[in-house]
Amino acid sequence: MTIYQNMLNAKANAEKRFAMLIDPDKVRLNHIDQIVQRAELAGVDYFFVGGSLIVNNGLDDCLSEIKKRCSIPLILFPGDSYQLSYRADAILFLSLISGRNAELLIGKHVITAPYLKLSPLEVISCGYLLIDGGVPTTVSYMSNTQPIPSDKDDIAICTALAGEMLGMKLMYLDAGSGAVIPVSESMIESVSQATEVPLIVGGGIDSAEKALRNVKAGADIIVVGNAIEKDPGLIQDIADAVHSVTPV
Repeated sequence: MTIYQNMLNAKANAEKRFAMLIDPDKVRLNHIDQIVQRAELAGVDYFFVGGSLIVNNGLDDCLSEIKKRCSIPLILFPGDSYQLSYRADAILFLSLISGRNAELLIGKHVITAPYLKLSPLEVISCGYLLIDGGVPTTVSYMSNTQPIPSDKDDIAICTALAGEMLGMKLMYLDAGSGAVIPVSESMIESVSQATEVPLIVGGGIDSAEKALRNVKAGADIIVVGNAIEKDPGLIQDIADAVHSVTPV
């Protein structure tokens, strides 16, 4: 079964998924054992690996070290076209549909398409919507785009609908790393009800309670990175909260 089919099956069965975001610039390779052990014990569903900047050339090493230690799927979450590796299992082929930067809508994709065509990676197209998290983020700076205002559910709905109609297989609402204002439950619910593809939500989720509210609002996959870097003990708590939601 492909990773995307697993996501589709989970959505069809109203099962929620938890993805840990690993930034190769921030994780220390000698701490990988601890991270992987906690993730396996907690039942983490996916590792998203990547970041807006990867400056230490550690992507391959990070992926290799994780893969040696567990079978949790490794999904690239690239911040640029050079953040590619055959050592992952899949890649989110992100199109920043909330912005108007042509390079991040299609330009970078043209450059990477030949590499991905020949690679063993499962390519999963994903409409990426940057939502205002209350503070400037690396993503908004590097992409030179404005985020969708946090209270404009209608813009998020129309943007996600457009992405779905263009054939994108996932939608990703992201308030960015360290967001002060996470994506609201209102926006999550609105986008979830308007679209049919699996919905990913990340940015500013710093507690099991927030994660639980998000999946109850309609998120299919919760992504947490920054909060776990500060407190690895949250891995188990958030996993338990996300997986506690069962079909009605």
